[in-house]
Amino acid sequence: MSILSIQSAVAYGHVGNSAAVFVMQRLGVEVWPVYTVNFSNHTGYGQWRGPVMPAADVAEVIAGVEERGAFEEVDAVLSGYQGGADIGAVILDAVARVKAANARAIYACDPVMGNAKSGCFVHPDIPVLLRDKVVPQADLITPNQFELGYLTDTEPRSLEDTLHSVEAARAMGPSTVLVTSVHRPDAPPHTVEMLAVHRDEAWIVQTPLLPMKANGSGDVTAALFTAHLLQTDDAKLSLERTVSSVYDLLQMTLDSGRRELQIVQSQETLAHPRMQFSATRID
Repeated sequence: MSILSIQSAVAYGHVGNSAAVFVMQRLGVEVWPVYTVNFSNHTGYGQWRGPVMPAADVAEVIAGVEERGAFEEVDAVLSGYQGGADIGAVILDAVARVKAANARAIYACDPVMGNAKSGCFVHPDIPVLLRDKVVPQADLITPNQFELGYLTDTEPRSLEDTLHSVEAARAMGPSTVLVTSVHRPDAPPHTVEMLAVHRDEAWIVQTPLLPMKANGSGDVTAALFTAHLLQTDDAKLSLERTVSSVYDLLQMTLDSGRRELQIVQSQETLAHPRMQFSATRID
């Protein structure tokens, strides 16, 4: 299995491709990373160094991969944070070219825009780009509950609300939706959920809510779920494996007292999830 992953990269820490590539490789996936930025660290620190890659340069790298005849081998194109409309156009062009070479390939998009606590933290053009142009071309999207609401012009709160929002998102184009950071008023205190809808099945998993914020956890989640779903075509199993690994990664990071995800230290739970959480089917 091969995945073309078009995302940011950092030297210090784990976000974007600097999180997703190693995670997928530990699952036995061949990953071809294309970098949209090459920063010293993620922007959550408030200071960083390094270049944003011009869209033309990103396109050149992708064209070079295509010239090797590699697009026929690509099972999925994965994208995350999109810094500008020009990068979005490059990604969509790559998706079209990959699918022309391999009709079975999918486009997995993590539509990064913000979260319920911080609101949108991307340029105002990006949410519109994602909603109107990118998401309709995707086969799989992995928004958090806040992002799902923006994409569908809804305000999902209850589980029923969230499922209606998912169906609105699927009507836009994607057949599979993974919703992260699901919070609902009737859930037990100090818990969080993840919801996956694939074909005619909907599954939900609940875990304890850990007292932390970890940059890059969404990138890890998108990478894991994409790879597991491609390998198994089983939404329940993919969700359980993803949640199990992400929870243990976050717990190890919390226990370490460090700010950056402890991905290398947690690699065994990424490759061999403990499966400590079970998904419940929603009828």
